[in-house]
Amino acid sequence: MNNGAKESIDDKDAVNFHSEDAPDDSSISDQEDSAAQIFAATGLKFDPETAPLLWSRILQHKWVLSERLGRDVGLKLACIDFIENIDPVTKDARDSKRIQCLRELGAQVIDRAVWETISDSQPPKQVVNNRIIRILQKTELARKHGVTPPRAIIFFGPPGTGKTHFVKAIAGILQWWYIEISPSVLMADGQDRLGANLKKIMEKVYDLDETVIFIDEFEEIAGSRDHASRVDKSITNEFLKQVPLLKARDRKNLLICATNYIRQLDAALLRPGRFDCIIPVGSLDEQGRKTIFEHYIERTNCGTVDLDRLVSLTSLFTPADIEYLFQKVRQHAFEQEFNLQHDYLVTTETFLEILPSLRPTLTEEIITEFQEDCAEYTRV
Repeated sequence: MNNGAKESIDDKDAVNFHSEDAPDDSSISDQEDSAAQIFAATGLKFDPETAPLLWSRILQHKWVLSERLGRDVGLKLACIDFIENIDPVTKDARDSKRIQCLRELGAQVIDRAVWETISDSQPPKQVVNNRIIRILQKTELARKHGVTPPRAIIFFGPPGTGKTHFVKAIAGILQWWYIEISPSVLMADGQDRLGANLKKIMEKVYDLDETVIFIDEFEEIAGSRDHASRVDKSITNEFLKQVPLLKARDRKNLLICATNYIRQLDAALLRPGRFDCIIPVGSLDEQGRKTIFEHYIERTNCGTVDLDRLVSLTSLFTPADIEYLFQKVRQHAFEQEFNLQHDYLVTTETFLEILPSLRPTLTEEIITEFQEDCAEYTRV
């Protein structure tokens, strides 16, 4: 599934920034846009009423800095330099250590619009909205009624069903930093160092605020200890220590782990007390598939497409399968127009030509096993 527009803290990924020399060319009139631009560049939040004035000064600083250095200076660099060195507006703005930590962890800001690419008819969206989003957004109301905000969550389901996309959508709608920790990064120094690397990264996260920390392929680092090696047991033990340590910190952090194989996780992680919610993410209903088709069709050079017919023909398709279908269709359209030398519009027939060559991820057996896992492990 499409991951949506995003901005990493590296200059090269700043898709919403421009590099015009004159400050006025990049002016932002909308207050929220000004605050969002500053947040994307530095991770610092400013009142929307004061952000436009600050942004105007940052644009002027960019121009001055570019003139002084004899080269165009990126907006992110100018923004960080202005806040850190020219006008330390708040104590938080002087926290260069925090900014450096976010860079090292590859923090990203996910577009709010990603949330809208998930159909309201998908059961996980309603659960996530009620159990996670609203509580984190309305903390005073939650506190009034004694509702504890979730801090640690597991998503489980077959491959390609959109678990990663859900996590990014959560980070986007909350406008929190998205930080992904992959098992491959943890094992970069060898498997025997995985536990130590996990501890090191989590200790960095402890001092951050408003972050969604995502660990995919969770079974790789928190598998059952029943038949595990000494190293694997030590890794699972380390994670069992880190979850309560994270939850004990008075920070707005949300840890989300995803697995395709929940049966492989250690039983201690699945008991109440470690993770607040265990949420299934399974196959799409018709409306769910239609929402994803509509998302990709808007970005495809299409003619007449019978959307309902395509939705009915893809009952076992996951979000990842639908994304791959559009990749194949778009490549086919590109090749046709290149060869024929005239505009080629994707139609229903284009999809019907491509579909037989694709095999959906889901099978009836996989769906049956997933339903059994839902009955066994779901906790919301």
